[in-house]
Amino acid sequence: MRHWLSRPRAALLATGLAIGLASGLTGCEGESSPTPSQGFAGLGAGAEGFRQAAPGTPLRFPEDHGPHPDYRIEWWYLTANLEDATGEPLGVQWTLFRQAQLPPAERPETPGPWAASQLWMAHMAVSHGETHRVAERFARSGSLASDRERDQAGVTAWPFRAWLDDWVLASQVSESGRDALDRLTLSARAGAEGSRFGYRLALDAEGPLVRHGRNGFSQKAADGQGSIYVSQPFYRVSGEVTLDGRSRQVTGHAWLDREWSSQLLGPDQSGWDWFSLHLADGHKLMAFRLRGGGDRGGDFLSGSWITPDGKVTPLDDDALDLTPLATSAVAGRELPTRWRLRIPEQDLDLVVEAPNANRWMATTVNYWEGEVIALDRDSGDTLGEGYLEMTGY
Repeated sequence: MRHWLSRPRAALLATGLAIGLASGLTGCEGESSPTPSQGFAGLGAGAEGFRQAAPGTPLRFPEDHGPHPDYRIEWWYLTANLEDATGEPLGVQWTLFRQAQLPPAERPETPGPWAASQLWMAHMAVSHGETHRVAERFARSGSLASDRERDQAGVTAWPFRAWLDDWVLASQVSESGRDALDRLTLSARAGAEGSRFGYRLALDAEGPLVRHGRNGFSQKAADGQGSIYVSQPFYRVSGEVTLDGRSRQVTGHAWLDREWSSQLLGPDQSGWDWFSLHLADGHKLMAFRLRGGGDRGGDFLSGSWITPDGKVTPLDDDALDLTPLATSAVAGRELPTRWRLRIPEQDLDLVVEAPNANRWMATTVNYWEGEVIALDRDSGDTLGEGYLEMTGY
């Protein structure tokens, strides 16, 4: 998931990548026709022979900004809450997903010229008011050496660069001693001339990388399975967004999730609801509900409370309350687009709602991803904004 698991936020891809590549959807873009959910519980299968995420896994940077071939799935997932010069809000998403086709022990020592050990999928979206534009692309690569001159998609750790065709997230850091994700540019475009949409953005981190859970291990079920999950939630953003042929200068803030695992969901988990929030006082909040996988058959909740200087307090099931308050009809489904989010220890009681419900990602694997605002439950005052991802509905 927010993707999504983490935010994501977003592993949707054990099934999605395989479906996309098997269908020959290399390099396609545009709005896909809605299809039923592909079964997110499948993310708990097919992990034999791959490395499993576990507590105590050491993290090393910049190496861990790059791909992890011993794990089955991972992603680089960015969302941004922006506004133009008139104060009009816009939302942006960009995600690159990787899936390994074979576990390490089964890969040939000398792959043939047509070998494709890694499958890639990229999503992008631009949102403004009732308008929501979505595109996706697929690719494959023969290795994780990720030669940008040869491979259609890939990731390099230093200098950091993640790409699929000309959709590119790249570091602008050249000095040693600085994190490769401290300063990034993001560029992606899709659509024909009259309906062109995309963005060129500069992202500058104003805080440190954040490690969720137990020093980067994020538990996803009561039985202990999980993922390695780090974020950079402190980006200040400037640049240009194009929507339906019209370009606007924008500013705002963004959140980048990095996650890798081999088994994100258990067989009794159907999907997730994932929040990333920028609060007006400088705090950040990540919270998720996995439907199923909790103690005694209930849901599994977790999150992170992040101070303005980057200190993280893990939130377990007892410290966090997530309750749907209202639903909206979206793409033939009833989705919870208004929530109560409560953290008693922080004296925080929020209503989190989507100003626009039509943020359905009609991609190969369908999900909902869109901007939300956070309101004080008692006063109704706006306390922040962010993104919500919902899968498996």
